Amino acid sequence: MRLVSQVIISSNINDTVIQLEGLQQNERFVKIIKEDNFLVEDAKLAIEKAYMASDETTVIILAAKTFSPVVQNKLLKVIEEPPPKKEFILITPNKATILDTIRSRLPITMHSSYTEEEALELDLSHLSLATVYDFVQTHKRTDAKAMKSLVERISKDAIYSQAYNLDEKTLNLFSNAFIALDIGSPPPFVLNTLLLKLLARKKR
Repeated sequence: MRLVSQVIISSNINDTVIQLEGLQQNERFVKIIKEDNFLVEDAKLAIEKAYMASDETTVIILAAKTFSPVVQNKLLKVIEEPPPKKEFILITPNKATILDTIRSRLPITMHSSYTEEEALELDLSHLSLATVYDFVQTHKRTDAKAMKSLVERISKDAIYSQAYNLDEKTLNLFSNAFIALDIGSPPPFVLNTLLLKLLARKKR
């Protein structure tokens, strides 16, 4: 884990917060942690904290079992255009509740039981036609469910690598891959298409 803006999917919110605190060096922490639902009032407080001036980096941790669409839309603008030296980390156990608008702006990090899936045998910083071919061949028997997990990890690594022009069009590649898998497109075809289109968006 890193102290950068992201959504962390974790089955144990308290342990995840403790681990994040263990990474603290020169950062200042602001924590708004709810046992159940994150409320609109909590979102307003988070926004107020974000606009407080600070000479040091402030990591704003927002954690709850659920973030309603209303709450996420309330947070969207400050997440999309954060004030200087502000990082937002949202922690929740259910990725399905995170809106696409949030997903397109923050990388998703799987924690706890998902830790082993984070290691990706593909260097997104040095993607090429050869590595795309080899990776697709390796996963030519991967089923749709496992391929969705793979697409998530590719998405996260692509964002962290900073090697791609991640405009709205590029971010849509990942959501389109999920849609294609949901409607029954062959997983290897989806993976190949995603990686080739991603390669076309690589910074030169």
